[in-house]
Amino acid sequence: MTTAQHSLPDALTLGAVHLQVADLNRSLGYYQRVIGLTPLSIDASAAVLGVGAGSEPLVALHQRTGARAVSRHSRLGLYHFAILLPDRASLGRFLGHLAEIGTMAATADHAVSEAVYLWDPDGLGIEIYADRPRNQWRWHGAEVYMTTEPLDVNALLSASAGKPWTGVPSGTRMGHLHLHVGSIPEADGFYHRTLGLDKTVTSYPGALFMSAGGYHHHLGTNTWARNAPASDEDDARLLEWTIRLPATADVDRTATRMEAGGYQVQRDAEGWRVADPWGTVLRVAVSSPDAAR
Repeated sequence: MTTAQHSLPDALTLGAVHLQVADLNRSLGYYQRVIGLTPLSIDASAAVLGVGAGSEPLVALHQRTGARAVSRHSRLGLYHFAILLPDRASLGRFLGHLAEIGTMAATADHAVSEAVYLWDPDGLGIEIYADRPRNQWRWHGAEVYMTTEPLDVNALLSASAGKPWTGVPSGTRMGHLHLHVGSIPEADGFYHRTLGLDKTVTSYPGALFMSAGGYHHHLGTNTWARNAPASDEDDARLLEWTIRLPATADVDRTATRMEAGGYQVQRDAEGWRVADPWGTVLRVAVSSPDAAR
């Protein structure tokens, strides 16, 4: 792991992602039926979803009628957001659920984790995954070993012990974000040198992975859509994602550091917001009392 000059606190967690979608009711149906999230609030043009009543928000949907659906690798910005399930058995149940409802998905074994990939009705990427125990992660010098290999689907289904999927279980949280960027050196400058995420993988082709506290990654960036334009206001897209830090002083210090680095910080009652070099907006705020890493 290559630590940042001013590393973010080990207790960093991720908060909700805010997504712009074309049809709120259609997206609500998908995120409830396919993903298994529960609405926490709904109004005419927006909805917030989480694990259950009173839980932390995971996904906020914002309707922009007629927003353009996006295809894979067609825009800079969101590649996928990743919801972390509490255990392998839950991921096996989710995979069985997808088979039962006839939803196609991609799968991968990343050594540190096992993952299922989907795309919502607007083409926005979603990963549902479970981590392997940390003592099974392999570090080679400063890098954690991550790969993309075929997933043993039958073994994962067996881990479910035949129990049905009944929705996203307690203990589920936002695990990481993965973004399309225009340049790895610029992503390094923004997210590592200035924001303070440590680098965990630098040798994966066209990608850079970063985290706090020795996690395999809270953020992935890649140049696999380098020639694509940035998302614009008429696209289905990621509106903002959230990093939560344990104390107000941590939030304030990080804002000051971003401003010193030449980035425009917008402060508000919840913390502050800043856009990366490709227009992806990050919010930094204080952790809620019951947020768990």
